[in-house]
Amino acid sequence: MYKKVIEPRVSETDGVGHINNTTIPVWLEAARNPIFKLFTPDDSFAHWKMIILNMNVDYLNQIYFGKNVEVYTWVKRIGNSSLELYEEIHQEGNICVKGSVVYVNYNVEKQVSESIPQEIRVQLEEHLLLNSIES
Repeated sequence: MYKKVIEPRVSETDGVGHINNTTIPVWLEAARNPIFKLFTPDDSFAHWKMIILNMNVDYLNQIYFGKNVEVYTWVKRIGNSSLELYEEIHQEGNICVKGSVVYVNYNVEKQVSESIPQEIRVQLEEHLLLNSIES
């Protein structure tokens, strides 16, 4: 499991008093940086590999300014060229958001998907959801 702590900002708070729902996908993506680094170690968009195919977000509880959140990311499935992540956002011990996202390892220059290299696959397997549940 990957974990990222985020401090909510005033600017992310909407008129109803909770963190705006458009902020949540940004936070989820921020927590994926270690995974992006596996595929594109130099962080160069010229060599970028991770292309999003699908994202789903379920809002379970409101999130508020003034209290940090923890974003947890697990690898749910590793395919030949794609991977699915399962994600949760917690605040004060409560699960507030859960979601999933599918990425494909994509060669932008050639405009084709590519198999996930074995060395990356091994690192991703360390964060499999199944491993976390059994621990």
